[in-house]
Amino acid sequence: MTSFTQTPPLADQLVATFTRRRLFALSVPVVILVYLTYIFFAFDLPGLAARARLDNAAILLSDFWSHKTHVTRDNRTGEIVVAIEGENKGTYPDGMVPDWVTIQGDVTTVDLGQGNVVTYDAAGARYVVPGYGTIDIKPVNGKVAMTAPEPVPDWISVSPNKISVTTAAGRFNYSRSKVETFKYEAGWELSFFTLDSPFHGKSIVDLAELALWDPRIETARSNFSYMVSEVWTNKMWRHGDVIWAIFETILMAFLGTMGAALIALPLGFAAASNFMPLRAVRFAFRRVFDFIRGVDGLIWTIILSRAFGPGPMTGALAILITDTGSFGKTFSEALENIDEKQVEGLRSTGANGLQRARFGVIPQVTPVLLSQVLYFLESNTRSATVIGAIVGGGIGLLLTQAIQTQKDWEEVAYYITLIVLMVMAMDSLSGWLRRKLIKG
Repeated sequence: MTSFTQTPPLADQLVATFTRRRLFALSVPVVILVYLTYIFFAFDLPGLAARARLDNAAILLSDFWSHKTHVTRDNRTGEIVVAIEGENKGTYPDGMVPDWVTIQGDVTTVDLGQGNVVTYDAAGARYVVPGYGTIDIKPVNGKVAMTAPEPVPDWISVSPNKISVTTAAGRFNYSRSKVETFKYEAGWELSFFTLDSPFHGKSIVDLAELALWDPRIETARSNFSYMVSEVWTNKMWRHGDVIWAIFETILMAFLGTMGAALIALPLGFAAASNFMPLRAVRFAFRRVFDFIRGVDGLIWTIILSRAFGPGPMTGALAILITDTGSFGKTFSEALENIDEKQVEGLRSTGANGLQRARFGVIPQVTPVLLSQVLYFLESNTRSATVIGAIVGGGIGLLLTQAIQTQKDWEEVAYYITLIVLMVMAMDSLSGWLRRKLIKG
């Protein structure tokens, strides 16, 4: 007896197919939503939001584009010090203070603007806040006592040993040892000339006159070269050291990338199936490339820094090792995809293996190899910044030091700006070289 299997009608098959696809399309966003919900609780995002200090974030953000001047009084000696960013290199010399600071005997008046006035004297300090009143602070029995209008707002922090006031005009701290007022002003102060420079405080017109017509300040050199020297050796911003650090970063990227390309090119021939007939050799080289690429560049950086010590050369070696694996893989794949007709034509003329590789293979893969090398050079310029922070070289080291101090955030902004400009310059240079070398 013969049995027949009845095939479902075509309409039923189409309906079933559309139903499965609809369910799949609906399940994908559901899975993503479940995963995001898991992340929300696993990473404790509500707790993170509760612990966030937006006031500190606002202060740090303002430090990126502004600077603060410290007006400090030593409560033990009565000495007044006015310094930009609180640094010795930015301290105003005797007899020189900003126009918003007035010193008359034991009384120091700090005008923060918009009616905010801070006064120091031997008895204590007072802060007049418009719309609120006067905050009077005095030392009492070895502790700090405050008299202020009630209720005390949350922008005033009170403890037995210290009182802090933060307003839009500035910040004020009073402790048993010292009283300090911070005034924020826009701009990166002293980025060109420090306070002890003869060019400090002069307008662009005055500087132009000094450079072009006025008599020399020092007979041994022109005023213009004197200005350049003052900027280059600026004690606060260290422009000369920063430019050298930028050069070190680019040098790390260049040495690491080019060294890796030179090493990976012959290894790529050994890993290409159309050039290496021995499968075991090809397999060994490919696994070496996988191992080198599988270990992140930062891990190689840490290992090499322990082996060879810190320095830019260690960073270049870390880039070289990492990129050798990447280049070895991409170069071998490019070699496997060449047009064999050109190689066969050279073989028919009696050319040996080296000649066939030089004149039949290299011209074909050169555009691909150069494109890869130039792209990695551009990418490694960014990576060298992070590597430099680990091995102690380049602009990355200066950036890390500035972040760790947690006070000179305008320097952090300065270094970040230079890093962005460096990457943009390397991107433009890479594109120009790619057009010149590949397209002619």
